[in-house]
Amino acid sequence: MKKNKNIILAITGASGTAYGKRLFDYLRGEGYEIHLLISAQGEQILKAEADISLDYFQREGVVRYDNQNLNARVASGLFPCAGMAIVPASMGVIGRIASGTSSDLITRAADVALKEKSRLVLVPRETPVHRIHLRNMLALAEAGACILPASPGFYHRPRKVEDLVDFVVARILKMLDIENDLVPPWEPSTD
Repeated sequence: MKKNKNIILAITGASGTAYGKRLFDYLRGEGYEIHLLISAQGEQILKAEADISLDYFQREGVVRYDNQNLNARVASGLFPCAGMAIVPASMGVIGRIASGTSSDLITRAADVALKEKSRLVLVPRETPVHRIHLRNMLALAEAGACILPASPGFYHRPRKVEDLVDFVVARILKMLDIENDLVPPWEPSTD
């Protein structure tokens, strides 16, 4: 059976849009069809952090949806999808998903991923977090989501910011069951 190459990628209004952009670029390079959802605040932060407009995402193999369109294909449990990643995931979006509130297409698609037992990876970048944030993330983890904080490792001796971004994106890809070689595997010292 052919591997499903549909991935839903959502970019929300949290700092850390470099992670979402890098994931987008990697998936495109590997031939995945990206179903892209960007919140209004996510669009503003893309512009502020990386000077990227929505035009950047107008590419072959990319289907972009209006975040207010709850009738979109990705809002249905019958949409064939290999997984969904929300990168970065704002704490507001995490809270709405945790409470089952589908107020826009991002939260609806995430709700569908949970009910259909699909892979759902949420990448919060917020720090520090308080008790309500922790409870929301715990509720989502208990419901089957993967909570993957944007916390890069340093064992691969990063030399530039892109190396740190690649570390987090490599982990996201792994959680989506997508093999990659963005970061070398840990090789413990034999000394």
